[in-house]
Amino acid sequence: MKYGWGVRRMAQVGEEMRCVAHVQAEAFHVPMFFFNNLFFEFFKAEVLSALIYKIRNSPPDRYACLVAESVNANTAEIVAETGIVGVVDVTVQRDNDIVKHLQGAEEYVYVSGICVPTKFRRRKIATALLEACDALAVHWGFNCIALRAYEDDSAARKLYKNAGYKMVSADPSWFVLLGRKRRILMVKQQSSFH
Repeated sequence: MKYGWGVRRMAQVGEEMRCVAHVQAEAFHVPMFFFNNLFFEFFKAEVLSALIYKIRNSPPDRYACLVAESVNANTAEIVAETGIVGVVDVTVQRDNDIVKHLQGAEEYVYVSGICVPTKFRRRKIATALLEACDALAVHWGFNCIALRAYEDDSAARKLYKNAGYKMVSADPSWFVLLGRKRRILMVKQQSSFH
């Protein structure tokens, strides 16, 4: 428990998985001008399907979906109707484009899909999730963690920098010409874990 938030592995039961998919879909859905509700429901179903696939096809020491929830009276009232206030995916990976930035590692823990609903932001939930990722990486025996952030997302970059991540590379500048947002790669090594 940190900052009034507890972080645990997602229970592999239908209702909680649907709740996690809803939180992730709300965070990453790009609103549409027409039929937004319909497209949101399709997107949410796609997120749930991907979550189920990862759980069924990944060993428990190679993938985890972590959820944040209230663990004290001060925050419990705020979240009574939702329960889950943050989500993050943690996966063991081996991508040479990332490994080349890590000292002596062949594999690493990759953090993705970190999200906190808008009404719960600025309450240290994402910080608690990142610290849980650190603990899980150590538990799994890894000393390197990597993640990507959008270059123009200064709040996320500040969060990751404060958590000990360092920027090591960025997507090529020409990505913008293709209508894509540039991402940066940030890594954290064992010595900088809390």
